[in-house]
Amino acid sequence: MRLCRLDEVLDGQARGFSVPGLQRKVILVRRGVSVFAYRDSCPHYEGGTPMAWKADRYLNGEGTHLACHSHGALFEIETGECVLGPCLGQRLTKVPVRISPSGDIEMVREPAEEELG
Repeated sequence: MRLCRLDEVLDGQARGFSVPGLQRKVILVRRGVSVFAYRDSCPHYEGGTPMAWKADRYLNGEGTHLACHSHGALFEIETGECVLGPCLGQRLTKVPVRISPSGDIEMVREPAEEELG
């Protein structure tokens, strides 16, 4: 499933995309030619909590980590691991994506909601 074009997510930016059939958005973070994708759900509470305080505000002020603005948790962009906050040591749920030859960012397969926690 196509989420967007690579050039729609600027280098150093994070954006959330709704996916039909999933309750939570998929967060895409671009670092150069690499794209990291996670479910928009902080693992602090069972069932998760959306992380952005307003549309596409997924990064901390310095742009170095994904941030849960509800809990103050910080997550490594490359691994999704929580490095600060109440869910220390837990991880965001990775979403498999690829960049197509035409420059589209696509989910490798459409995961079932239960697979994403």
